[in-house]
Amino acid sequence: MRPLPVGEHGLLIELDSAEEVEALHAELLRRAADGALPPLREIVPAARTVLLDGLADPRGLIAELAAWDIPPLTAGDRPTVEIPVRYDGPDLADVAALWGVTPDEVVRLHSATEFHVAFCGFAPGFGYLTGLPERLHVPRRDTPRTKVPVGSVALAGPYTGVYPRSSPGGWQLIGTTGTVLWDPRREPAALLAPGTRVRFVPQETA
Repeated sequence: MRPLPVGEHGLLIELDSAEEVEALHAELLRRAADGALPPLREIVPAARTVLLDGLADPRGLIAELAAWDIPPLTAGDRPTVEIPVRYDGPDLADVAALWGVTPDEVVRLHSATEFHVAFCGFAPGFGYLTGLPERLHVPRRDTPRTKVPVGSVALAGPYTGVYPRSSPGGWQLIGTTGTVLWDPRREPAALLAPGTRVRFVPQETA
């Protein structure tokens, strides 16, 4: 861990992998729930960092972090969400070509994978899901779309994501879901949170 003060009340912790970020984030949440952390406003994980904001004494926490023993996460530590998907995306055939398989095999491989939310961002409710092996990572599209439909299930690099609202985007679209990822009337508003396990369940296309 490489802790760096950010302003007067923030602490940015750099780590070497997404797995380390998830383990540290879970440990911070556990300690906060147990009252073992100093008061703070927010804990925000990202791809290789965790930001702690609203600390009265960030440098004091740096000294404590060095002595922490952070256990790795296990599957049982995370809740699971199932998302039904129609694998009807316009880039399904392109992804099949990149993987060297048939479109049906893309569906099988993707739906057989247990994903988990590494971090959230880009738009409210958007989770960056990891789980696909490196050989199945795909590049973004050369030309981004100006409008990606809400509910699009997409791939880019090591990540799978579901667009919680219509927006521009350059990810490869392989399917669609009617699952609502973000609803401000719901508690919590976001269906996906860091650490959540996700499984995609194939549905019949119309």
